[in-house]
Amino acid sequence: MKVFVTGVKGQLGFDVMNELKKRGHEAVGVDIEEMDITDAESVNRVIKAAAPDAVIHCAAYTAVDAAEDNEELCRKVNAAGTRAIAKVCRELDIKMMYISTDYVFNGQGTRPWEPDDKREPLNVYGQTKYEGELAIEETLEKYFTVRIAWVFGINGKNFIKTMLNLGKIRDKLTVVADQIGSPTYTYDLARLLVDMIETEKYGRYHATNEGLCSWYEFACEIFKQAGMNVTVEPVSSDQFPVKAKRPMNSRMSKDKLDENGFLRLPSWQDALARYLTKIEY
Repeated sequence: MKVFVTGVKGQLGFDVMNELKKRGHEAVGVDIEEMDITDAESVNRVIKAAAPDAVIHCAAYTAVDAAEDNEELCRKVNAAGTRAIAKVCRELDIKMMYISTDYVFNGQGTRPWEPDDKREPLNVYGQTKYEGELAIEETLEKYFTVRIAWVFGINGKNFIKTMLNLGKIRDKLTVVADQIGSPTYTYDLARLLVDMIETEKYGRYHATNEGLCSWYEFACEIFKQAGMNVTVEPVSSDQFPVKAKRPMNSRMSKDKLDENGFLRLPSWQDALARYLTKIEY
C-alpha cells in the first residue's frame, strides 16, 4: 500500500513513516517545504502526483497558547487545510486518517470521553481541530478520526524533555496535579495507526497509552525512572495561568479499539521506560 503522510518532521509523522516502511508499505512523507496545507492548489497537486492509496494527516498547528493570538493561521492549518486534503481524498476515492485531540471536548467531569460524545472545545486550538473533524465528516465516508493526547516522541519538544532539562538545573519543581490524562508514546501510537489504515474499519477512535495520571504524577515518574533527585510539588491549574484554557479531564474511552479488534497500547509507564532508553539526557 502507498501511504501519503503529512507533518513528517513532527513527533508522530516521523514515527508513522518508520512504521510504514518497517511493514513494507511505500511511504510518501511531506512537511511544509513540500506541501503547504494552507494552499489548496498545492495540496491538490502534491497528493495527486503521489497517487497514494491512503493519507495519514499528522500535520497540525499545535501551539495551544499561541493559537489564542493566531486564530486565523490556526484555522487555516487545522480546518481549511484538513478540508483541502479531504477533498482530494474524495476525488481519488482513497481513505484518510485525521489525527485529532481530546481538546474537542469541554474537559469537565471525570467520565472517560466516548468517541461520539458531544464536542464543545475550550480554546481556539480545540475549536479548529473540531472544525477539521467536521471537514472530514462532511467530505468523506472512508475516514478515521483518531483523537490522541499528551504526546511524546523522539522528534521535537515534549513534556518529558522539558522536565529532564529543568531537572538538570533545578532540584525543586511545581507541576499541576488537577489535569488527568494518559501520556502517549508516538512509537506505540504509530503502530496502532498503521494497524488501522490497513483496514476499512472507519470511524472515530481514541488512542492513548494505557493508564491515567496527572501531570504531577507524570513528572514524578519521569524523575524516578531517569534516576534524578528532583522534588516535585503538586499545584492547581489556577496557580499556573496560561493563555488557553486546558481540559481537567482528558480521560478517553478506548473500548472501540477492542470492539474492532485493534490492540491497545502498553501502559504509559512502560512506554516512558522505553522512551528514556532512546533519548539523551
